[in-house]
Amino acid sequence: MTLDAVAGRSLRTGFLARAAEQPDAPALVVAGSTVTYGTLERQARVLAAAITADGTRGVERVGVFAYRSVVAYAGTLGALCAGAAFVPLSPKFPVERTRQMLRSAAPEAIVVDKASAPLLAEALAGLELRPRVIAPEPGVAAALVAQGLDVVGADELAGVAPLAELPPALDDDVAYLLFTSGTTGVPKGVAITHANVLALLDVAAQRYALTPADRCSQTFDQTFDLSVFDLFVAWGAGACVYVPQPIDLLAPVRFVQKNGLTLWFSVPSVVALAVKKSMLHPGAMPTLRYSLFCGEPLPEASARAWQTAAPASRVENLYGPTELTIYCFEHVWRDGEATQENGIVSIGRPLPGLGALVVDDDLRPVPDGEPGELLVCGPQTSPGYWRDATKTRERFVDVPLSPTRVKRFYRTGDRVVRGASGDYTYLGRADNQIKVLGFRVELGEIEAVLLRDGNAVQAIAVGWPVEDGRAAGIVAFVTGVTVPGEELVRVVSRTLPTYMVPSRVIVLDEMPLNANGKIDRRALAAQLDDAAPVA
Repeated sequence: MTLDAVAGRSLRTGFLARAAEQPDAPALVVAGSTVTYGTLERQARVLAAAITADGTRGVERVGVFAYRSVVAYAGTLGALCAGAAFVPLSPKFPVERTRQMLRSAAPEAIVVDKASAPLLAEALAGLELRPRVIAPEPGVAAALVAQGLDVVGADELAGVAPLAELPPALDDDVAYLLFTSGTTGVPKGVAITHANVLALLDVAAQRYALTPADRCSQTFDQTFDLSVFDLFVAWGAGACVYVPQPIDLLAPVRFVQKNGLTLWFSVPSVVALAVKKSMLHPGAMPTLRYSLFCGEPLPEASARAWQTAAPASRVENLYGPTELTIYCFEHVWRDGEATQENGIVSIGRPLPGLGALVVDDDLRPVPDGEPGELLVCGPQTSPGYWRDATKTRERFVDVPLSPTRVKRFYRTGDRVVRGASGDYTYLGRADNQIKVLGFRVELGEIEAVLLRDGNAVQAIAVGWPVEDGRAAGIVAFVTGVTVPGEELVRVVSRTLPTYMVPSRVIVLDEMPLNANGKIDRRALAAQLDDAAPVA
């Protein structure tokens, strides 16, 4: 089979090159099945042939409605081999959210696995879309056909030849389309081009220098852009990707040990869970070479606990929103380094080729040591929001760096401070800054005190109760403590001014998580609203 010679490099190129070099090497271990590079490539090319009708039909976007299955990963590669962007869809999302994503993305084809298929017709109901549905597993097609869908099932796929000549994939073509939460309640589509993601993958390939002997985790749902790192950094090096099922994420140390993983990548909440369950024994994960965390602030106590359990591992804190392609800042944590004031590991510095500014509300740079909003520019910057020019103009802004030089920056909405060393400290979301009794309050500061002085494993502060759209007070939630919440209120009152002291600190066994594994602030606030007395 030919490689991606016509189009040059794209997101699919690294995988295809490794598949040509080592077709019998393991590429993927999922749900008890091991899939080789050669087998996965063949499956992807067969799906590409079905998606494109053997290359005769141009397709721009392919939905992948599957969850932690071989079909999910083959479908992603199949979309890329078809010259299309993949659009991850999750059966774990509410059907209405999936319908909103389908309405916006308008994929011409959808690859679906057996477990997700019963939800597909409902998700498409009421839409004008008539995508070609590819159902590779036996026993799926008939039910979908009965629901009026155009389906290519397992029997038909058995006679489809793998697509040999792949449609081109150009630098500026969209490689994938992901949806993030929108303030209006409607998901926002973020388009990432091949050039955007290759800029990140090139940096990661040099930084981690993985080999075919490496074994890498795939903890993130595919609707979360960090999953792109999981897959394509590993596949670009010929390494094997190990996919934990949800139950495995409840015992991450055991999963690392069982599979001899050399690279672990997850949200910090996984560490908090491991601490709670007393799993992080000294030296428990000797095979790990890299331990990467992203998606949430990483408490220093969590970094220290994980490092103790993985002494040969380099612990890194990564930072970046979807709009800046997976991550854009990195910091190698070392025990004993200068402690950040907020007890959170530094996000470090921008990746090579990226630029950063810390600005005030008028987008004017602030001096080092002063907090402000983080703006980032460079080759990882997304073209913008999918079919939403207004939101794109709001968040992607031209900033004059000199009388003759203007750069396009993305406004992250995150508050940071740049220290004298050049490292950046994450302070919290700009929209997590509230006013209480007329005072401006940074919720992240309250959380930092609970982590540092209250010895909490996790801490989240929310404005509550909300009256006339303004917070009249503050309530905090913590995990990992044995003292009652009243004692923690007294602890923080020794450090914080009265207007910043939570009226209550609620001790939880565990934090609610959203579909991407991040702490769900809205769910916490909803608990308070549900408990509020009815007037």
